[in-house]
Order: sequence, then C-alpha cells, then structure tokens
Amino acid sequence: MITYEYPLNERIRTILRLEDLFEKSSYFLKSTGATEHHMSLVTLFEILDVAGRADLKVDLVQELERQRQTLLGFRNNPAISEEALSGALYEIEQASAALLTMVGKIGQHIRDNEWLMSIKSRASIPGGLCEFDLPSYHYWLNQDSEQRMRDLESWLGPMLPIRDGMAIVLRLLRASGRPEQQLAVGGSFQLMLSGRTALLLRLKVARRTACVPEISANKYALNIRFTHPDSVQRPRAAECDVPFELVFCNF
Repeated sequence: MITYEYPLNERIRTILRLEDLFEKSSYFLKSTGATEHHMSLVTLFEILDVAGRADLKVDLVQELERQRQTLLGFRNNPAISEEALSGALYEIEQASAALLTMVGKIGQHIRDNEWLMSIKSRASIPGGLCEFDLPSYHYWLNQDSEQRMRDLESWLGPMLPIRDGMAIVLRLLRASGRPEQQLAVGGSFQLMLSGRTALLLRLKVARRTACVPEISANKYALNIRFTHPDSVQRPRAAECDVPFELVFCNF
C-alpha cells in the first residue's frame, strides 16, 4: 500500500514538511560521503527556513500538554495498560521539557554563524556552491568524515527538540483515526463532511493500482480525483473504479 497524507490546516502542513526535512537531513548525515554531508547541510538550511515560524515551539508545547491531560484521564482505566500509559506520559513530559529549554528563535545558532550563512546564501543560487565560489566550504567537504559528522550534529542538535516534539504529535494524530474502505467510482470520490472535522487525511492505495489521488477539501466537502501518472505528459484522469482506504485524523 502507498500512503498519501493531506494536511487540512497550515500548522499540520508545516509540521509534515519539517518531518520530511529532518528525516532527510538525518539520513544524509549518517553517511560518510562528502556529497551526502553536503545534502544534509543544504536540507538543514531548508529546516531553518520552514521552522522560522515564531510560534512553532509554543504550538508544540501547548499540543503536548493537551495530549498529556487527555492521557491522564485514562489513569486507572482497566482497558488501558498502565505501563504503556506511563511510558507515553514520560515521553511527552521529556519532549515538553526539552522544548522549554530552547532559548530564542529556532535555529538562531545557525543564523549567528557567518560562515554557515554565507553558504546558505550561495546555496539558493543554482550551482552556487562550486569550489571556486566558496573555497572554505570545499576545504570543509574534504575534511575527515568524522569531523564533518561532528559539525553537522552540532548544528542539527539544538533543533532536535522540535523534531522529537513533532514526532509525538504526528504519531498520536495518525493513530487517532479509523480506516474506512471507500470506492472512487470512475476515478472520482466526493464526500459531504456535514460537520465532520479533521486535521489530517490519510489515503492508502494498493501499489498495483497505477493511480494517484489529487485531493481538495474544505469544511463542507472532500473531493478526490484519481489520475494516471505520466512522466512525459500531463496526468490523465482515471476512468476506472479505484478502491482505497480513507482515514480522518483528529485529536
């Protein structure tokens, strides 16, 4: 199955983007090649831009506290494992504490580093990071991989509380919905929401189904149109019936 996610507000949209960027930066950081470490740093600059919202940390702290209060309501519930509940509460409390220790704007330590900001300004130019443009960066890329990894970890580390807080919020959000089996007749599906609310939609389509969902939604209706992907021409509307799984995720 292939999972497609569609955020229904700007806050969840930002969190999903950051989740993707943190995963990519960490993936490239774990490698030892100079090219992979270059990609890790460039992705780190993207994190800096996306996380520039001043209220992101506050949003995460408030949401984690709301989830903590919700979980506390399950204390002494015989249907809930006390061990699992205590573990979840501890994880939330640790993430909240780490977020509260963050001082200043997210990524300020990078903005205060003139060398990194000189690289960031050139990174936005196609081909702007060639060795003749930034010889000092070329020198860094030719250092031992262990040194580059230490540097990257020191630049990424102060922002990890954001990543960890988002991971908890997204895990709880994704687990909040119940799967519904649906059918897009002739490749189209429409559902009147009738007051039904959600923060995130999740669609699962079988891999063998050569169709891609195009999703649009507002507070009144959900529309999904399936198309056949084409790497050469504009995607064509699917005319066949497409079965899929739909999940409305909401706290």
